[in-house]
Amino acid sequence: MGFLQFLEGLRNPFCDAVLGALTYLGDETAFLVIGLIIFWCVCKQEGYFLLSGGLSGTVVSQWLKIACRVPRPWVQQEGFTIVESARAGATGYSFPSGHSQIAVSAYGGMALWSKRKAVRVVGAVLAVLVCFSRMYLGVHTPLDVCVGAGCALVISLVLLPLMKKDDPRVNRAVFLALLALSIAYLAYMSITSFPADTDPDNLAEAVKNAYTLLGCSAGMLLIHELDVRRTHFDTRAVWWAQIIKVVLGLGLTLALRIGLKPVLAALLGEGSGWANAGRYFLLVLFAGGVWPLTFRFFSRLGKAE
Repeated sequence: MGFLQFLEGLRNPFCDAVLGALTYLGDETAFLVIGLIIFWCVCKQEGYFLLSGGLSGTVVSQWLKIACRVPRPWVQQEGFTIVESARAGATGYSFPSGHSQIAVSAYGGMALWSKRKAVRVVGAVLAVLVCFSRMYLGVHTPLDVCVGAGCALVISLVLLPLMKKDDPRVNRAVFLALLALSIAYLAYMSITSFPADTDPDNLAEAVKNAYTLLGCSAGMLLIHELDVRRTHFDTRAVWWAQIIKVVLGLGLTLALRIGLKPVLAALLGEGSGWANAGRYFLLVLFAGGVWPLTFRFFSRLGKAE
């Protein structure tokens, strides 16, 4: 807490605004957007690497959060203040930092994968800045950040040589391991009796996340199999066609993310974990299995030029 108090004394409106904006680069939506842009337009295999690493790290991070149940810094020490704009994104328990884990998985993963110096430098800088922002804003301790970032880095370093092989059998093994990890986390949440002082909102969020990650993991395995056996999509297209592809694809994906929620809640029950699992399974299936069916059209755009 001493380091957080030191940063508390350095806060000013300009840094609050800048780091408050930068911290959003470590949230779920940013990870989804970055992962899909690379998967659709840059390198399919790199997309598999980043998405599998990010999801694996998220399972580990969420599992540690509910197992350790460490309160946020302002709960640990009375009188400690945070930058209020960051409070809405600081849900759940504190340890480890999910934003730091996502930032290192996404931007650190890009730095590890790429051979281009500029990408390596930018990726590393963004990962560090997001991690620092969590401490500056007062929503995580250095231990939270280091463990979240460390978990992501270890997972990325383990996955990197495997995914660089670009071998469908290796990819399949990685996605099966991710699915098994997600099932284990859901089983843990289903059979564990948590202490009476466990925050009910945080517990409910952990259960919800377990179903979400199961849906995502099952979807990742399916879209890989669809691509290997049928889709074989190509990421290449002229630059302006890539922009159209991304804008339309992200728009439809995010609209589906919103639209599926009430539909599945009506079918399976409000607050149903399986509704949440189904929602994210279908979301991943659309983004990785259905939308790529349009890529032949986009690849033909501009060829006459």
